Amino acid sequence: MDFLFRDELIHMPDLRHRLRQLRWFRMAFRKNAALIAEHYGYQFAIDETRLTRAFLNWVETVEQQKSYARIDRKDFIIFAAGLVLKELIIEAPAKVQSRPAQPVSELTQMQSIIEFWPEGFLYTNYCVGAIAAICEQEFGTAPAIDSCADDLRTWWSYRENVREIPDSAIAFLDKFLGAEPNWIMPNLASARSAVQRALVSPKPGSARLPNG
Repeated sequence: MDFLFRDELIHMPDLRHRLRQLRWFRMAFRKNAALIAEHYGYQFAIDETRLTRAFLNWVETVEQQKSYARIDRKDFIIFAAGLVLKELIIEAPAKVQSRPAQPVSELTQMQSIIEFWPEGFLYTNYCVGAIAAICEQEFGTAPAIDSCADDLRTWWSYRENVREIPDSAIAFLDKFLGAEPNWIMPNLASARSAVQRALVSPKPGSARLPNG
């Protein structure tokens, strides 16, 4: 997996806040689908009702935990994207319409992953690209993508797990970005390793959550 979508988003001013607006969220999602169609040949039909529902569910969920952004903002950006990924997988707003005519024996490693789960790749690529662009805008560097993101066996596990436990999408996104996944409570910002470390040994100027 690469940062293809990052290059499309990086020049959008104040990206972190714009993607919290439905219009920008939907526009960016469609652009991501168009990029995959252009580079890999997979065409998607997008259900705007389902996409809107995924967005609204995400906004409600992330608002409930946004106080943890004060503890470790970079980690919370990844966590928030994981919540987006979970909602996209649950609502399934995209459906592959056509695939490139290419013999399976000639597929590259990445093409094999997309062929295996086109919609899952679309959703994951959207979130990874958004994380990369936001982190570059705000911190000057994007997180590296772990080699497991290019492993078809990992994607087999990814798809099977999220079918049973959608929250595990958050942990898999962490895994793809080289972060430490929380497989037990992936949907809780308070249980993330980065947050726990920051609360134990806060950096100068960082915020602590109020007691009680």
